[in-house]
Amino acid sequence: MKHAAKPELARIAAALVAILLPACGYHVAGQASLLPKEAKTIAIVPWGNASVRYSLSNYLAASVSREFVSRTRYRIVQDPSKADIVFYGTVANMVTGGSSLYDNTTGRTTAGQVAVWIQFKLVDHSGKILINKPSLEFHQEYAISTDPGRYFDESEASLQRLSADVARTVVSNVLEQF
Repeated sequence: MKHAAKPELARIAAALVAILLPACGYHVAGQASLLPKEAKTIAIVPWGNASVRYSLSNYLAASVSREFVSRTRYRIVQDPSKADIVFYGTVANMVTGGSSLYDNTTGRTTAGQVAVWIQFKLVDHSGKILINKPSLEFHQEYAISTDPGRYFDESEASLQRLSADVARTVVSNVLEQF
């Protein structure tokens, strides 16, 4: 009789957990969105850019669009006036430079780093700001060849990687409301 009681006790415990877990505030990521449920379309306007490198803002617009398409139910539209939600992003600042990695033989820097600060907001069709993130910081390292004859500028590739990282974080912020 003792053995029959243990499975029954386990079922009761599992049922209690299933009932109480939602009451404690637990939720699956992406389910806490404060975006309007009726919103179906989003326009991602060209990114503003206050930095001296224009290419990052182009990469960011494309990466954020791809991330929204792959992770959300929203349809991307070109015209902000026809969108339920409009996404505005800006590269507020970007700094590039060498890192503390050096080749002991040549004394040359072997890695560079890009640091970028962005801001973004989502606005509904009535002009109400749904999400406003005034400052997010990202970093990306890239290799620098110590042999001038074999030099290959990896900084553009690092900007493309950085834009993918930014897009994942931005869309996660939108979906999870952090």
